[in-house]
Amino acid sequence: MTEINYMTQGKAAMPMLDKPAIQDWIVKVAQQHEQKVGCLTYVFCDDEFILKTNVEFLGHDYYTDIITFDYTNSRHIAGDMVISLDTVRSNAEGMGVPYETELMRVMIHGVLHLCGINDKGPGEREIMEQHENNALAILPDNVFLK
Repeated sequence: MTEINYMTQGKAAMPMLDKPAIQDWIVKVAQQHEQKVGCLTYVFCDDEFILKTNVEFLGHDYYTDIITFDYTNSRHIAGDMVISLDTVRSNAEGMGVPYETELMRVMIHGVLHLCGINDKGPGEREIMEQHENNALAILPDNVFLK
């Protein structure tokens, strides 16, 4: 059974998302990778919280946009995805893309990791970017509520 949870940590404010539309999108993307969605949790946070998480759990002393904790089993993808909204915003500004687009890219990036797509080895980053772009191409309009 698909369950997607959303929470905040630190000083982050909950993004105004059309959660049913996003769930449908995530399920479609997972299906394209021959996966079913189990329990996913998005933790939206600030840079301070993600840095602390990165140091504590991965031993990395730097900021990042997302950390994905994978609890996938043989039947369903599952995991916690910690997303720094501060880093998402600064990355969007640096790349000249809308904040909303960058947030959706980061959200699906975590799902793609759970589907088994990596981005650390030679040539893997380009493969991940292609999968992100394919997912964004089927993202419904107006997933951000006003």
